[in-house]
Amino acid sequence: MPATASAPARASWRFEAIGTAWEIESSDPLGPDARSAIQSCIDEFDAEWSRFRADSVVSRLARDAGAVTAPADAADMLDAYAALDDATSGAVNPLVGAALASRGYDAAYSFVDGGALVAPADWRDRLTWAEGTLALDEPATIDVGALGKGRLVDRVTGIVASFIDGDIVVDASGDLAVRGTGVRVGLEHPYDTRRAIGVWEVTDAALCASAVNRRAWGDGLHHVLDARTGAPVRAVAATWAVAPTAMHADAIATALFFDGGEALAAEWGAEWVRMTTDGRVEWSHGSKAELFV
Repeated sequence: MPATASAPARASWRFEAIGTAWEIESSDPLGPDARSAIQSCIDEFDAEWSRFRADSVVSRLARDAGAVTAPADAADMLDAYAALDDATSGAVNPLVGAALASRGYDAAYSFVDGGALVAPADWRDRLTWAEGTLALDEPATIDVGALGKGRLVDRVTGIVASFIDGDIVVDASGDLAVRGTGVRVGLEHPYDTRRAIGVWEVTDAALCASAVNRRAWGDGLHHVLDARTGAPVRAVAATWAVAPTAMHADAIATALFFDGGEALAAEWGAEWVRMTTDGRVEWSHGSKAELFV
């Protein structure tokens, strides 16, 4: 995973969900009611936002367009996408789903490159979210991968906190939230997973990471596409961001692959580290990461 955590011994629950490994550590064990609530939350989010499920809300909109009752997370996530779009001059776009599928990252995980597709630059005219309604004026594939896992980590953390009065770490394979005691997180080298480029201590905040060596296939293809061209990014290898919420940290980790990500991080009060594909390491002013450079 792009970020790994080390923390004092505590109760731990490991499970698989939304195609990735999760671990929740807490000062006290999570009981059956807490685990059921967490699983229900994840199942609901997946049924709404997964483009890999034929029965999800976004898959139905991709086939038929029209209007549906907006999922609870729609306004917060799509408002954040609008900020990402503005900051990156259109490089980050929630209608990039068809472009990802064309490059091989589709519902069948075919990993067969069908060529570049450009996401619609006018997505805010085509996709609307207001007054409890989510609507598309024509079929298109919504993909919330730029910040969706972070949003789900925030929701799960809130549920855990409602049951546990103490330390909490929710780790969804590199996207993690910490409440209470500090956690030291190793920043995994994108070209050698046995090494770290630094360590970051996170307390009462979230750290999210992204790297081109994860979800990669074919000849230089990976999951971080420039929505304006449908091409995978080439200049940046890995990013890490710390912010008050995992959704914002996840969003900044995505934005840092493009020009403009640094400014949005400053606006949102996020710290960051970035490694370019030529081996340079960059970081934000005031970053508390301990870097081995």
